[in-house]
Amino acid sequence: MKKTKIIMGMPITVEVLDSIKATEMESVFEYFRKIDRKFSTYKKNSEISRINRGLSKDQWSEETKEVFNLSEQTKLQTGGYFNIENKGIIDPSGLVKGWSIHNASKILLELGYSNFYIEAGGDIEIHGYRNKRLPWDVGIRNPFNVNEIIKVLRLTNRGVATSGSYIRGEHIYNPIKNRTANDVASLTVIATNIYDADRFATAAYAMGQEGINFIEGLKGMEGYMVSYDKLATYTSGFKELIAN
Repeated sequence: MKKTKIIMGMPITVEVLDSIKATEMESVFEYFRKIDRKFSTYKKNSEISRINRGLSKDQWSEETKEVFNLSEQTKLQTGGYFNIENKGIIDPSGLVKGWSIHNASKILLELGYSNFYIEAGGDIEIHGYRNKRLPWDVGIRNPFNVNEIIKVLRLTNRGVATSGSYIRGEHIYNPIKNRTANDVASLTVIATNIYDADRFATAAYAMGQEGINFIEGLKGMEGYMVSYDKLATYTSGFKELIAN
């Protein structure tokens, strides 16, 4: 079963190859709706909007406390390049998307499903196999022509996230140099789960062309960077993931 719904301002697709009940599939989408109600900066009554208006910490939900703690941890792990606060406004979306996809995957795993993927806004977590024990194929888009796939990866039990300006414009902030990150067209990170792939892709993109070296130094992760002069740079183990 495969379904796509617009939630959190983006298309979210869930495909489960095992036989699945419609109610269980819907529970995944309902989880994303709950996260949107809590963390959307566009909804004035969301918890994150109320925090930006001064909601006291003793009124924060446990999920929000978790996201803030994980954000602080990521900030330390990235030397400050991942920062959910910009000019006094808190926006944890750079972590929440990958975190929520990963948590939604856990819902399906706990229900006993093993062959599926969840994709939201171009970021994806895949589990198991697509058919006959073949891994899933995941494409990396050309940042200069989004209708073109420039690399196809063959993966299972991985997360893939891409940060760039080619769809949403310059929206990732470099907190160290106090400007938007703008010298890299796209940077893709492959990790064991989408939570790690997404948060570290965001930080690495903010680092500019040094970001690919940062990913090279992270255990269990690979990366693929495309610069604005249309040159690709990738980590040492990336080629092993490319479909033949």
